[in-house]
Amino acid sequence: MDVPVWFEITALAVLLVILTADLLIVRWRPHIPSTRESTLWVVFYVVLALGFAGLLLAVAGPGHAGEFLTGWALEYSLSIDNLFVFVLIMAQFAVPRRLQQEVLMVGIIIALVLRGIFILLGVAIIENFAPVFYLFGAFLIWTAIRQAMPEKDHGDDTAKENFVVRVVRRFLPVSEDYDDAKLRTVVGGKKVWTPMLIVFVTIGVTDLMFAIDSIPAIFSITHNSFLVFTANIFALMGLRQLYFLLGNLLDRLRYLHYGIAVILGFIGVKLVLHAMHENSVPFVNGGKPIEWAPDVPIWLSLAVIVVSMLGATGASLIASGRDKRRERQAVTTR
Repeated sequence: MDVPVWFEITALAVLLVILTADLLIVRWRPHIPSTRESTLWVVFYVVLALGFAGLLLAVAGPGHAGEFLTGWALEYSLSIDNLFVFVLIMAQFAVPRRLQQEVLMVGIIIALVLRGIFILLGVAIIENFAPVFYLFGAFLIWTAIRQAMPEKDHGDDTAKENFVVRVVRRFLPVSEDYDDAKLRTVVGGKKVWTPMLIVFVTIGVTDLMFAIDSIPAIFSITHNSFLVFTANIFALMGLRQLYFLLGNLLDRLRYLHYGIAVILGFIGVKLVLHAMHENSVPFVNGGKPIEWAPDVPIWLSLAVIVVSMLGATGASLIASGRDKRRERQAVTTR
């Protein structure tokens, strides 16, 4: 059963209204959200995603509902890694905390537009070049190995961002100070751009770089561009509130990258197995499908994602708690 066109149009229209309302609320009331407020918003978006999966179950059947739910869980898990880089960007540009909500919201909207283009290109490539799954799978496995490296530093990701900053500053006059959330201000009688422009661009471009990992990964779950895009929308909509909810907790999630590495590695292997199962590459098995290569079921993908994230988070919090106890013991014995 296909997803009805009327449902796709209605769903996208409703999501557009929600995103617009969210942006306007942030614009009209810039503030630092409390833990309670952030928690309520995160819960709201999670419930909204689960409700959307329920609607898909009713109008398109369990297959599409399962694909969306697994894709959303995958994108949400991988997007948590974005938060580490967001923290670095906010610190690097000294963004006032009360303006950070608007920065994240605009950056997320930019990212959604860029991801939408990337998804459409990805679908076109897959439809016309199925063996690309071999490339996607190999790329994700390589990314998983890199993610698991102990020396991996999120500062490496912001180094790419510095190139964007240099290009912007070279061609556009940018002031040294912020003027609330304005993009343009007046300095010495001349109109110039504020650092907010660079921050917006940096957040959007950084998220697009993360999409290079996550978009191929979700194509292992579904080839339906509507499901891929909505899974990305729901994952990114709750990202801003999650940023403020986790706060300093991010520093305690020391093993999170291992969980993400497991997910990326698993999805990479799944893509390679799928490519083998549907093989048409002439120099692989004579261009015939490899029958023994299994197609990994959706429920197993969802289980690996959930277990990996819970395991990495739990291990991180246990290790952090153990370190704090040791620090307290060291202080008391002095």
